[in-house]
Amino acid sequence: MFAIMQSGSKQYRVSQGDRVLIEKVDAVKGKDIEFKEVLLVSEGDKVLVGHPTVDNAVVIGTAESEERGVKLYPLKKKRRKNYRRRIGHRQTMSVVRIKEIKTS
Repeated sequence: MFAIMQSGSKQYRVSQGDRVLIEKVDAVKGKDIEFKEVLLVSEGDKVLVGHPTVDNAVVIGTAESEERGVKLYPLKKKRRKNYRRRIGHRQTMSVVRIKEIKTS
């Protein structure tokens, strides 16, 4: 069984027991988080597709910790002006352990 859920502006394919790195969510370590924006749920041959979300479907996870993501280097440049700026950025991410997927 797996589900496709949306958190922030990104979509994640999750199953029970998965450890997912998502954009930062305001949650206390050890507390449960409910993701109500479930776009698709699949149980074997049975597939529920939402329009845009599946009714009464919820993905429940536990907040484990917060980590920093990969460092990205956006670059500003203006051609022929000898102007270049390199800026580093690291996004804060939340680590969530998926407990269960409920469909009703």
